[in-house]
Amino acid sequence: MKIKKNDQVKILAGKDRGKTGKVLRVLSAEEKIIIEGLNIVKKHVKARKEGESGQRIEIPGKLNISNAMLVCPKCGKATRVGYKIAGKNKLRICKQCKAEV
Repeated sequence: MKIKKNDQVKILAGKDRGKTGKVLRVLSAEEKIIIEGLNIVKKHVKARKEGESGQRIEIPGKLNISNAMLVCPKCGKATRVGYKIAGKNKLRICKQCKAEV
């Protein structure tokens, strides 16, 4: 996966196209990500105790990883991700400015 938790990403498609946010969770088996404050969906929650009322809560929904692009922390642009082998480590690099991500 080229996008990891706590990365800054830009949304390429959908209702939040053009917005940026921090990745909260990566679901690698489904190839989906959850981004903080974006792709908000409403969830209906049933009342659990007597006298309590049910409610609708807003939570960030899943987004396909192909609809998001990594934002380089150095140059600040949405970029593709490349890899560089440095000893035993595999590092992610920005394809535009060649900086480590």
